Order: sequence, then structure tokens, then C-alpha cells
Amino acid sequence: MTTRRHFLAAASALAAPLQLTLAQTTRNAAPDDARFVFMLLRGGMDGLAAVPAIGDPDFAGARGALADFGAPPLALPGTIFALHPHLTQMHAMYQRGELAVVHAAGLPYRERSHFDAQQVLESGGNKPYELATGWLGRALAATPQRSGLALTTAVPLVLRGSERVDTWAPSVLPEPSADLVTRLESLYAGDAGLREALARAKGLREQPGMTEAMGGANNAQGRQAAIALSRKAGEMLAAAQGPRIAVLEMGGWDTHANQNSPNGALAGNLRMLDAALAALRESLGTAWGRSVVLVATEFGREVAINGTMGSDHGSGGAAFVAGGAVAGGRVIADWPGLARAQRFEGRDLRVTTDLRSLMKAVLADHLRIAGAAIERDVFPASSAVKPIRVQGV
Repeated sequence: MTTRRHFLAAASALAAPLQLTLAQTTRNAAPDDARFVFMLLRGGMDGLAAVPAIGDPDFAGARGALADFGAPPLALPGTIFALHPHLTQMHAMYQRGELAVVHAAGLPYRERSHFDAQQVLESGGNKPYELATGWLGRALAATPQRSGLALTTAVPLVLRGSERVDTWAPSVLPEPSADLVTRLESLYAGDAGLREALARAKGLREQPGMTEAMGGANNAQGRQAAIALSRKAGEMLAAAQGPRIAVLEMGGWDTHANQNSPNGALAGNLRMLDAALAALRESLGTAWGRSVVLVATEFGREVAINGTMGSDHGSGGAAFVAGGAVAGGRVIADWPGLARAQRFEGRDLRVTTDLRSLMKAVLADHLRIAGAAIERDVFPASSAVKPIRVQGV
């Protein structure tokens, strides 16, 4: 029987070491000039569909019909991995060295509840509800010179914990009149907090092209709306006085049925993710070279196909780190294997990389937040989780 040790030895270039290297373009950048986007995929993206381990000897047998993508996967040379055939623009980013794949990644939580897993992912805790604020909000509180933006109608948990957070979403309501804005400015003149919040809101509303860019995206859950929001996030982050941290959310990744249908939800969502990242890259312009985008989901899916041609809630999955400030073109993985004996509870891809190790690295090496603050305030009680070493800054 092939053991995990023998399999890893046989895969000559299975994956890069557990380190994420930032490109040299960020070396001389001012600390507050770095851009960071956290893209949260709600519902549990199937990491073995997005990044199939086609070179694992157990992949095809373990996945059954889910191993058939309808078109050849996009190979990642020198590894056992590929990208789903719908991720063409992300594959181009990988080839340009602007995208790294992190596989067999996940959380300390293992109980398969969307709500609890998302709470852990956003709070940065070890278990659900032990922390009431978000890891990115606490990181913003540690760097008061930066502001954050959620492209949603309400501040998500991940950004709670800082007062320097705004939200933006397209609205069908009419624009406030100039007279109303003037009255509000007069009313808020004696309150520094309200005065500052109103000024930031005016700044967001008055950005050029705001209404035109959103077009018909009044359905905030639609795929085209998600792509438009990604483009708008890039424009806002690229602005000289804009925010430097943004959060985007994309739902619909809970694919229990018809997962490999060419017109199904998973296929559409992967196309959406691919187009959204491309739109973000384009709209950031020259700021892309100083940007890092972390794409993560609350958990992966079970390895085996279920009775409705889909997959059920699992553990380990895939994440992506993109941006001009990332020396990509690599897969970061301590691959556990897909044989039944190698799976968590005989069902799931085993988690070998804690997502918080990625988050810690980005905060320390890209946003340059002090390590002591990260360990004490941002990710308390997580000293056992070591950051994936980030070099080049």
C-alpha cells in the first residue's frame, strides 16, 4: 500500500514549502499604501473542484463523477494540482506569478455548521462565539491610520471591532438633496465622530462613475452584481484618499446537488469568482502591485460524491492569495492524501494548514502590523498557529 510518506516522496514537486513570498514591489512602499481585500465565499466552496489534485493516485476513484469537469483542468506545472477549467483568468494570474494556491487549508472548527464555521472564520477564534468581534476589525483598530470598507449593506463580523469602517452597496433610493446634506453637516458639526462619518460617506458617494459602474446591479446576489462590486472595490481602494482594506462576500457555494452540471451553481460561481478577481485586478490599476487578496471559505466538502451528484459539508479546502504584491505561481500545501485512511473521519480532506497562519502572515508582512499586537489582540490564544513565513518586505 502506498503510504503518505512514499506518496510525498514520489511527487517530486508536489508543492512549495509552507511560505508565502511577497514580491519586491512592496519593499519600499509606505505602510499605509498597501491594499488588502478579504473575499469571503459563503457556503463552503469545494476545494477539490476548484483545485483538483489530479496527480493524487486516489483522486479519480475517491471523487467519482465529480472528477469529470467536462473539459481538461488547467494544470499547475510541477505539482499534482490543477485549476478548474472555468478559472482561466486565475490560471493566467498564476502563470504571471500573481496567484498562489493554498490547499488542505481550514479552521480549528470541525462540526460542519455553516453558521458556526463562518463565525470562527470571521472572528479568528478557536471555537464559535468565543470572540464577538472580527480579526480584520481588530487589525484595523491596531492601525488607526487605515480605514476599511465592506461592500455590503451591513458591517460583517470580520470587520467589527474598529470605528474606521464604512459600508457601501448599490441603492435604488434617490440621492439625498444638497440641502439635506448641508443640514446634516450643520447638525453634526459639534460631534467629531458623526462629522467624520458623514465626510467619509460623502466621499464614497461622490466618487466618479459610481452609479454608472453598477449599472443594473440592484440584485446584490446576482453574479454580475458581484463582479461589479469587485470592480468598484478596486476603484475605491485605488483612490488616493480611499480605504486601504475591503471585504467582499459571495454566497451560493453550498453545492449539495448537481455539482458538476455545466450550467449548475458551482460552474456559475467559479466563473463569477474568476471574473470578479479579474475585475478587481483591472480596477486597482497600478495599485494592484501593492495589493494582496485573500480568498477563503468556511470549510471544504466531503471527498466522496453524495446521492444527488453533489458534495456535503466537509473540512479541508482550498484558499487563494492573489495580487501584484504576491510572488505566486506556487501551491502551498502539506498534502495529506485522499485515500480513505488519510481523510478526516474517513470523509474529508484533512486540514494541514490553519487559515489563520495565512491571515497572520498577511497582517505582519503586508500590512506591517506588529507581531505582538497580532498575537495579543487580533488572534488571541492562537500562539500554536505559526504564520506562514512571508519574505521580501
